[in-house]
Amino acid sequence: MSALLTADWFQLDTYYRKFDLYTMNWMMDEGLENMIVSGAPYGGPMAVVRDRKQFVQIKTTTKPVITIYNCSGNVISKILWNSGVLLHIGWSDGEQLLCIQESGDVLIYDMFGAYQKTFNMGQEVRDTKVCKAQLFPNPHGIGLAVITTTNRMFLVSNVSEPKARPVPDIPRANEPISCWCAVNSSFIVCRDKEIYKCQLGESRAILLRPEIKNPYTQILSIVASQNGKHIAFFTDSGFLWIGSSDLRNNYCELDTDYIKQPKEFMWCGSQAVAAHWDDTLCMYGTKGNSVAYPYDGPFHLIQEMDCIRIVSEMTHELVQKVPFVVEKIFRINSTAPGSYLVEASKQFQKRSHRADEYIRLVKPDLSAAVADCIDAAAFEFSPDVQKMLIRAAQFGKCFLMDPVITELYVKTCRWLRVLNAVRDPKVAIPLTSMQMRNLGERILLDRLIWRRLHCLAGHIASYLQLKDGRTRVLSHWACYKVTQPHLDNESAAREIGEKLRNVPGISYTTIAMKAAEKGRKALAIKILEYEAHSKLQVPLLLSLGEGPTALLKATASGDTDLVYVVLLHLKEKMGKHDFELTIRSFPLAHALYIKYCASHNREALRLVYVQEDDFQGQAATHICDAIEQTNPGSAEASLISARECYKKGKNELGASVCEDARKLCKQQSSLQETYGTSFVGLSLHDTVKKLLDQGEVRLADKLRSEYKMPDRRYWWLRILKLAEKSNWEELDKFSKSKKSPVGYEPFVDACLKYNKADEALKYLPRCRDEIKIKYYVKAGYYAEAAEVAYEQKDEAGLHFVQNKCPMQDFDNQAKISGLLEQLKIKK
Repeated sequence: MSALLTADWFQLDTYYRKFDLYTMNWMMDEGLENMIVSGAPYGGPMAVVRDRKQFVQIKTTTKPVITIYNCSGNVISKILWNSGVLLHIGWSDGEQLLCIQESGDVLIYDMFGAYQKTFNMGQEVRDTKVCKAQLFPNPHGIGLAVITTTNRMFLVSNVSEPKARPVPDIPRANEPISCWCAVNSSFIVCRDKEIYKCQLGESRAILLRPEIKNPYTQILSIVASQNGKHIAFFTDSGFLWIGSSDLRNNYCELDTDYIKQPKEFMWCGSQAVAAHWDDTLCMYGTKGNSVAYPYDGPFHLIQEMDCIRIVSEMTHELVQKVPFVVEKIFRINSTAPGSYLVEASKQFQKRSHRADEYIRLVKPDLSAAVADCIDAAAFEFSPDVQKMLIRAAQFGKCFLMDPVITELYVKTCRWLRVLNAVRDPKVAIPLTSMQMRNLGERILLDRLIWRRLHCLAGHIASYLQLKDGRTRVLSHWACYKVTQPHLDNESAAREIGEKLRNVPGISYTTIAMKAAEKGRKALAIKILEYEAHSKLQVPLLLSLGEGPTALLKATASGDTDLVYVVLLHLKEKMGKHDFELTIRSFPLAHALYIKYCASHNREALRLVYVQEDDFQGQAATHICDAIEQTNPGSAEASLISARECYKKGKNELGASVCEDARKLCKQQSSLQETYGTSFVGLSLHDTVKKLLDQGEVRLADKLRSEYKMPDRRYWWLRILKLAEKSNWEELDKFSKSKKSPVGYEPFVDACLKYNKADEALKYLPRCRDEIKIKYYVKAGYYAEAAEVAYEQKDEAGLHFVQNKCPMQDFDNQAKISGLLEQLKIKK
């Protein structure tokens, strides 16, 4: 049944398979044998550069050229290397090309050859020069390890956040190192027969003593698995040692029949090791099994998390461990439920009655069989095999009512369509199912966007129903669109506007900024017309030098804070005359500028009023100056200026008030000199109050008359000040001087404030009738209050007095009750 499906399988400890991915479309001047090939993980692009250690005839430029290809051999970009000595190239987990120089500088490019940034491994590395470098995966991302010419070792845990740190030196550090590798945050360093572990954070190197049965004099190559749990090394006696990364467990030792160092040496997943000698690929299992594959020409190996890719001049192949579920279904003479279900599906498509026989065999384990077929389909690269397995799962699913299986079926079908789309030679991203799960849908979408495959990315985002996936795709598409110089501004802006209309979450500001960075200011302004949020639109307009347009947008939004931002920016950037002419066209902006000047720059405000012949406003600024002045002369001068402005504006009342204020200021200056205390700046009320404090009643009365201070205010001041000084006799005389304009209740309140109820009794009979009862009660004269209520025939008043009178005051309570009875009898 499955002979053809297992034809590309081979057995080590378990089954592995090797199959073609693509036929290569190389277009290179030299053969692969003279090249260094570095492939990005997760089916990423490949960087190819001539190996400077090999002596070959140069047909083109003498400077190195780094060519970046996709996985089907199509050229993506080329980088002409003009920097220092290129020592090593590799890829970050974001598909950025890392070029490590001998000086320790690491230059980063994107896959299209555009320079991104540079970081350095430190001054010591720069001084001593790098002789060896290696990029390695770890839990933090992609790390970088280097060894200098003095055998000093430095490590960066994550190239995205580079921070170079030294690790401990090995003993006799000046002696040459035969081989080394980086594992997580440590170095495994071999010198002849010695193996040292140099751990980040430790003070010294640790000598490791693995159990090695076969004799040797030197370790030539060493490599760690991607998960950092296993290690393999090759000795000069031709033996391969495979064990745990701490070198305590020896899985196996086997004779490779080779003595020279392999060209390439790496793990395939975590259960097999691949070695490249001349034109032969050798695969070694952890239990001592091996398989050799001869090739007609040169090839290179690219390590992945669960497999290796083999790139030759003709083909691009993949070697991986056969997934257990696939092995169960397709191995020869398999009796697994999934295998029977596949056969039942085939017989059903042939309309054979044998389908029923097979389905009866698998009936007890039908749910597991369907799940196995779905999982196996996810691991397959061939669409035909995927269809066969999916059809089998669909056939078995007809006999089940399991929502979990249904959901798994739908999800797997979706992902298979996506994987087949990205594996297509035109896209050439040969992701395995495990890589896809580890990578995630959002990162896959980002990788398509970085490749500028916006149409495919948009379809995948919609198909997988990714939250704001379509927004991200279209945003990047628009940013890329504005960088194309052959598109005119009008058509580019119109196309972007039409394409992004009604797409939620689009930031036109980001797109406009990209256009501005490329020097397309006119296009940026046109794109900003589509931005609905003024807070995003206005700052960019200002940075583009479109001040009036920014002010128009800010005022139209009604956001005063935004208007202030624009005003302050324009004031700083524009000339004074141009600024004032500009803001006059915007009433809201003009009003806010006046308000701002009133709080922060009164001189500027006065100049605005002068230009507009606003005499009232000018006078107001002079009055504010006068209020803030402490020098009497300066305050008087400001009041004179205010008076003149009011006269020019034909405001007689304002001029009169300013003149009175000027006179008062002059008198206050004189009083200040006389009494040695501060008077300047006080109001008329406070001045009179202070004179009463000083006992200058006649002078206070004179000021009151001269400035026509209201009698009610003056009487209040006199009452309060006399009570404050406890001058009760003078207060009594003052109350009798003439009829009080404020009544006599203030006299009572002033006395009660200082607990002088006996003094308050003098004024209680003169209180108004309607509140006399209340004031008697307030003073504590309950009997008198009751008599007043009785005289006024106010029953409610008597009840009020009765409620306020303390219950312990039996005499007054009896008297009030008696008066109530008498009042009721009279009625």
